Amino acid sequence: MCVSRGGNGTLGVVFTCLALVGCGTCLLIGFLTPLVSISVAIVSLAIAFSWLPMVAGNLFDGKLASFEMIVMATAIVLLGPGAYSMDARLFGRREIVIPPSSRTPKS
Repeated sequence: MCVSRGGNGTLGVVFTCLALVGCGTCLLIGFLTPLVSISVAIVSLAIAFSWLPMVAGNLFDGKLASFEMIVMATAIVLLGPGAYSMDARLFGRREIVIPPSSRTPKS
């Protein structure tokens, strides 16, 4: 949206726009998912508390939309990348193996 407006943004708006586009692209392909999700949450938090200028008219119009983005980014951090993501291809799929209990249950 920043680019389509004709480039009438300040340096902060352009930085915010490029950061969100880069993070969104990395999330779509699943590259470095936990780090990128934390970055999205930090940028959204900065927009919510007005540390960074608004990117466009209706993208983060309300504070509630910014906090919703923070919650979604936090959920992606905790869930991790998908099975068909770049992270799974580069680092391998993770599997949690729970060993059997050494104690026998009492009846």
